[in-house]
Amino acid sequence: MTLSEPLPRASETSQLPQTGAGERGVALVTGGRRGIGRAICRELARSGFDIAVIDIIDDDSGRETVEMVRQAGRKTLFRQCDISDTGSYNATLDRVEGELGAISCLVNNAGIQVPVRGDLLEVSEEMFDHLININLRGTFFLTQAVARRMVAQTTPAAERSIITITSANAGLVSPEKGPYCVSKAGLSMASQQFALRLAEEGIRVHEIRPGLIRTNMTVDVYDRYSPLVAAGDICPMRRWGEPEDIARGIATLATGAMPFSTGDIYNIGGGMQIHQL
Repeated sequence: MTLSEPLPRASETSQLPQTGAGERGVALVTGGRRGIGRAICRELARSGFDIAVIDIIDDDSGRETVEMVRQAGRKTLFRQCDISDTGSYNATLDRVEGELGAISCLVNNAGIQVPVRGDLLEVSEEMFDHLININLRGTFFLTQAVARRMVAQTTPAAERSIITITSANAGLVSPEKGPYCVSKAGLSMASQQFALRLAEEGIRVHEIRPGLIRTNMTVDVYDRYSPLVAAGDICPMRRWGEPEDIARGIATLATGAMPFSTGDIYNIGGGMQIHQL
């Protein structure tokens, strides 16, 4: 089967003929159907994880991601889930554990951008609440739900981790997308909190702050930022990041290649976090 051929519904591809259980256990990736999420699923599959792909939309993109994982020789399932709906977590996590096994890695990738970049003084309560419910509240409580199950594991995996993707905007101010920045700054603090709570349980917690990554979320500013990127004004490495840049960083952390690290912030943005004079 090639990616150009019709694929079964993503929700029906959970038990495909593949190799045995992942050597590293099960990675649950939210927002996994495309972009950075897809790259993460593929890289973690190549690194030996079975993959639970979680996304609010079940479409061809999700089916293609599932097929990529299958082609890497790993077990996989797709679960349609709105992470802002905390009541859906138990059913989703029960299915993941029932079909794939205990979760050894959670990657919090799902998130949304402001619908329109504009004046901070014009932000509506409805837009603010919607964005916070997904980016911050949903991610916090899903992390809590998965962490509880990790702590309760009677035979925990040798390497267990929770990796949250925030943004360079967790520290860099962009008033035209204020609620997004607020949500990512909140996630950064949440990551620190979980790192302290879970360290004694042997669960490492990491934060990754992407810079300018070429995805659907940045397509509306690509033309605006590209000259600045090329000139080195906002990215010393003078290029846009790719989803694979983030995925490789996550695989490094998830596989335990940084074993004495927890609560640390990893900037993957070509140096854009460096203050310049």
